[in-house]
Amino acid sequence: MVENAIIGGTGVYQLDGGSALRDIETPYGTARVYIQQTPFGEVAFLPRHGKGHTVPPHRINYRANIKALQQLGVKRVLATAAVGSLNYDFPPGSLVIPDQFIDFTKQRTNTFYDGEGGVVHADMADPYCPALINALEEKAAKVGVNISGRGTYVCVEGPRFETKAEIRFFKEIGGDMVGMTGVPEVVLARELGLCYAAVGIVTNWCNGMVDEPISHSEILGIMKRGRENVVRLFMEVFRTTGALDKCRCSEGIIRL
Repeated sequence: MVENAIIGGTGVYQLDGGSALRDIETPYGTARVYIQQTPFGEVAFLPRHGKGHTVPPHRINYRANIKALQQLGVKRVLATAAVGSLNYDFPPGSLVIPDQFIDFTKQRTNTFYDGEGGVVHADMADPYCPALINALEEKAAKVGVNISGRGTYVCVEGPRFETKAEIRFFKEIGGDMVGMTGVPEVVLARELGLCYAAVGIVTNWCNGMVDEPISHSEILGIMKRGRENVVRLFMEVFRTTGALDKCRCSEGIIRL
């Protein structure tokens, strides 16, 4: 049984080393998952945008992805996300852990519970697993990774980038970073009782935050360094998972 999984976002399309590809059939479609053997057990890797980044954020089959991980037996999910910064404390190159989100997506199917079998509500007071967040922070120093802090993730529909007016609004309401894929992924994981946490790799300032535009080459360099650091950190967290089963992520479902 595969208990640990990584969802790779922009720039994180594979793990180092050999892995076996599996197509997982779910009630919501097929998800492609790579299974890699490690010294501490199997780890599932799911490239969120598909191999070679072929699926835009608004067309990702989030339900199939999360359901496939559950069918494999996954208990814990760590995800990467490329984000723009709304916070001057988080410049490009920073690694930031989301601990809250604000959802501005518009047309995504964001639940497994559409009314069949009754009405179900998921508690989102603490959407990201506190045990995984703590483990990420504790293990970061051990592997030489600097986490700049925690923050609120604003999720937009994409694929377009945001206007300056939208960025001013997101900053005013308390956002620290903007991305296009964190929701409904975190919500769906909570609905299935999976522990889920993420690390945002800050690739750029959001529109209007600074006058100087960031170059494409700079973004690629940031993503390469960020990918290496984040994957190393994720593997260290999965190496010592004993204390991670003490959270309450599986208890936040209310059935009416």
